[in-house]
Amino acid sequence: MENKEKYELITIIGPTASGKTSLAAALAARLDTEIISGDSRQIYRSMDIGTGKDLADYMVGGKKIPYHLIDICNPGYKYNVFEYQHDFHKVFESIKAKQKIPILCGGTGMYIEAVLKGYKLLDVPKNKELRDALKGKNLTELEKILATYKTLHNKTDVDSAQRAIRAIEIEEYYKKEAPGKNEYAPIHSLIIGVQIDRELRRAKISKRLKDRLDEGMVEEVRKILKAGVHPEDLIYYGLEYKYLTLYVTGQMTYEEMVSQLEIAIHQFAKRQMTWFRGMERRGFTIHWVDATWPTEEKIEQTIQLLTANTK
Repeated sequence: MENKEKYELITIIGPTASGKTSLAAALAARLDTEIISGDSRQIYRSMDIGTGKDLADYMVGGKKIPYHLIDICNPGYKYNVFEYQHDFHKVFESIKAKQKIPILCGGTGMYIEAVLKGYKLLDVPKNKELRDALKGKNLTELEKILATYKTLHNKTDVDSAQRAIRAIEIEEYYKKEAPGKNEYAPIHSLIIGVQIDRELRRAKISKRLKDRLDEGMVEEVRKILKAGVHPEDLIYYGLEYKYLTLYVTGQMTYEEMVSQLEIAIHQFAKRQMTWFRGMERRGFTIHWVDATWPTEEKIEQTIQLLTANTK
């Protein structure tokens, strides 16, 4: 039973290619509010096509919807959930001060859950000894090690060895420095989940990948590398940046890159849904809407849920 306390936030979640951003922007236009991104890769400047920023979605009826936590770091930097939580709260409070209800929109489950639950997080330093011990292990081996930990960690985005090593490093640090919960108060949010049929999702992912390659995603990666970002640092971000970097640096053919990347994105979308289903088991109420519904219908359902909880 969901509590009847007034909502402080609207959260829109869903797997990649489900149409979250366009829904959030249309809803923000209706409510005259602003969007906070909940995407762990859209925070990087220059990484536009590969992360699917789709900034055109933020134009609704000729009006630009204000968005936050997109393009805040340079590529190569390793931003983390600890930093996200702090950056989120600054923006969250500033939008609330305008007497508006912010909209959080994204597919990075750990980022979203961390701010909604108010987890107390630690700024985890590098552990050279551990990194040296794990060096040389492949991603499958590292994932097996990561699976032995019981604590909450973002396994959704772990699709490169560097990210897996960082995840293990975090888990090891938390074993010794247990932070407990609630550095920030939990946020009472209306959560809307955009549900998309598996076959439709697969078709949309495949089409979107082709479109992004046509839009110049390979050239985008070449430019980032030319600007001085080390290939390993780009591979760290996974998915498009992992496979395109391997192609651009001659470690993969174009056909191998497209084929393996497509499979990886499908697997990523599946992991996102697994995370969201896990959120429901951990006590979150998610109101699911069908991706194929007209935008207006999704908005009406959201507003009905919002007003039903207003005292």
